[in-house]
Amino acid sequence: MLVLGIDTSGKSGGITLAQGDDQSFRVLETDAIAGGTFSAQLVPTLAALLTRHSFSVQDIGGFAVASGPGSFTGLRVGLSAVKGLAEALGKPIAAVSILEALATLSPQPGCVAVALDAGRKEVFWGSYEVSVEGAMRVSEELLSQAEFLERLSNGNLQNVITSDPSLVAIADATHAKARLQLINREGSELVARVGLRKLLAGDTVSVEALDANYIRRSDAELFGLGSVKGNR
Repeated sequence: MLVLGIDTSGKSGGITLAQGDDQSFRVLETDAIAGGTFSAQLVPTLAALLTRHSFSVQDIGGFAVASGPGSFTGLRVGLSAVKGLAEALGKPIAAVSILEALATLSPQPGCVAVALDAGRKEVFWGSYEVSVEGAMRVSEELLSQAEFLERLSNGNLQNVITSDPSLVAIADATHAKARLQLINREGSELVARVGLRKLLAGDTVSVEALDANYIRRSDAELFGLGSVKGNR
């Protein structure tokens, strides 16, 4: 299957064109997209990727897209693009939580916690059961830095990973640092890999149901200025 992975959840983003099946996964090419240019560059970058590898949009077997948590604006751009393409082409969509994707990189199976810097002295935290089949979500939540450090000090947690050096620095001030493993975040390549697994397993979402997993409420909701659809 030819899969297109899109990650616009962070300050910078990327698009990955990959091929794979139940036994293999191969990245054909990944293109980065600079922050602030997602809306203008996503579709042209996608088209150029396909052209360089002699594919058309009709050749895409499915889409894998980062559904959050992350930038409100960035996530909306990526999700909107995938919705439009998937609806026009009649192709399936796999929504991939960044926390879930990172959990699959754990060097050990079993209970895995993932932490990401959420800014504003807060931390995105996810708990998963990880096996060879993937990561099954137990919970995803927003913690204060104090709550994050408290979780790290929990003696029952043996496997906590992050891709943010800033969180390692915060944990460095406590005896909990040893519980936090720093791993490399692979961006859209990881989204494509996890998404392919979901697509092949039939773990897909309809165009109508595809929505962002912000975890944190928007400023509009926090200050009573309205609401953002799909915000949880």
